[in-house]
Amino acid sequence: MNLPAAPTLTDQQLLGIVQKLQLAIEQWAKQHDLWYDCGFKSYADHVDGEPLAPVATIMHFEGPFGNMLDGYYDDLESDFRELLEQQGFWYERENGVSIHIYPLDESPLFTSFTDFVRWQWICGLLQPDVADVFEEIYAHFANRPDDLHRLHWREFEILLYRIFQNQGFQAQLGPGSGDGGIDIRLLQRDPLGDMMTLVQAKKYAPNRKIGLEAVAALHGIAGVEGAQQSLFVTTSSYLPVANRFAGRTSGQLSLATSTDVTSWCEQATQGIIQDKSTLISLDHLSKLVRGLGPRDPRIVHAHTGVTMILNEFAIVLKETKYAALLMTLPSKSVADDGYGQTGFEIPLLDQSSLGMLKADTVFRTKRSVDNGRVSYWSGQHLYTPWNGEPQHFSFLD
Repeated sequence: MNLPAAPTLTDQQLLGIVQKLQLAIEQWAKQHDLWYDCGFKSYADHVDGEPLAPVATIMHFEGPFGNMLDGYYDDLESDFRELLEQQGFWYERENGVSIHIYPLDESPLFTSFTDFVRWQWICGLLQPDVADVFEEIYAHFANRPDDLHRLHWREFEILLYRIFQNQGFQAQLGPGSGDGGIDIRLLQRDPLGDMMTLVQAKKYAPNRKIGLEAVAALHGIAGVEGAQQSLFVTTSSYLPVANRFAGRTSGQLSLATSTDVTSWCEQATQGIIQDKSTLISLDHLSKLVRGLGPRDPRIVHAHTGVTMILNEFAIVLKETKYAALLMTLPSKSVADDGYGQTGFEIPLLDQSSLGMLKADTVFRTKRSVDNGRVSYWSGQHLYTPWNGEPQHFSFLD
């Protein structure tokens, strides 16, 4: 394949390579009469979790395509592998209805896709209240400031909003359009009087410099609204006339660039606690456990296992609109076959659960609501409120 060198591949180029690969697979499958109930999804759309490997695309299927992979049709599976290798990829069976397709390790695409799938995950975390839990957002831009230019303008605004909240401001994120030129409002409480700062964010290319008109307009709006300060933040830079104007405002107008955003991200990363279990005191957890009822929505459950039937119980320690911290709960069997191989189990809701408050059992999830039903996705398991009934388990393969 004649591909650009890996460092020069853009997001659009990578998407084009994936689309070409998907089309080649679809045409091959149709040629061999295997294209029934087949399709593709990105790792970000299908898994919505932190990527552990550079999955270029996920293919899902039913019926004959799966039979082909199982070797039912002569040498077609070998032909399929050869097709992928010609494109610079290989596949791994994920389960009975899907495969993950990866770039070959020696392919120039490997590094590019490793970066790309992680970038998609980072963008998926840019929700107004997720960064408290997923500090990788800050760490990513602290280490890779050039990626600020890859953000959508609204994602850039959300990132700044979260940074300012991390700095202790009471922040209000604007609607994104029709905001009157103000993207974020910051309120800093002070015994001597509250201080309001108006923020305007411009995600511009490096060569598109900010001039006098834009910064003067922000300063004027701040005066009309009675704000004590204003802050202009851009991914580009400022013309000398804009810098001179800001210098004459006696500190009321400040100008910031990507360099400042990178520094803010680094400070935010350092300020976030890695061990999430330390965010919850034993006393708080003890009171929380004592107040739980059998059908409390804070007790959640997930079915796990592929050939075996396993259960995971957890308690919601903290949640916002888009994210949550969960802690694994121990369980106990209430009925089994006498050998402990199959039976039913429930979570332990007594003080023994306090021993679960540690780094490896307190974990992050994405929170979502669908038709009024809350769920929590850890990247591996989907937790939903426990119905209070004993759950079946089986260790029989």
